[in-house]
Amino acid sequence: MSDLKKYYSISEVAKIFDVNESLLRYWEKEFVNINPGKTKSGVRQYTQADIDEIRTVHNLLKVRGMKIATAKEVLAKNKRGASNTTLILDELQSLKAELVALRNELNDLV
Repeated sequence: MSDLKKYYSISEVAKIFDVNESLLRYWEKEFVNINPGKTKSGVRQYTQADIDEIRTVHNLLKVRGMKIATAKEVLAKNKRGASNTTLILDELQSLKAELVALRNELNDLV
């Protein structure tokens, strides 16, 4: 994802999280913190901040398996903690992918 891009379409955001566009629209109704801007014709325009909010919700619901009501409670009680946990988990997943790639390279050398 390029930091140079100002707005992302719903299809681009859905692809980032490997979810359906309809799920993003549903989350938008359920979570007040997901509130993308819209053009005059109603086309959603997601900013990086919107994507960060979705990342937190995605982590709570899809990665950690919480129910929507529980995720809402977590966000209401400790939004910063939930966001920080999401960032840490993303970093760990990235490191894991790098380690797996290194292991595969080492195995190829043997």
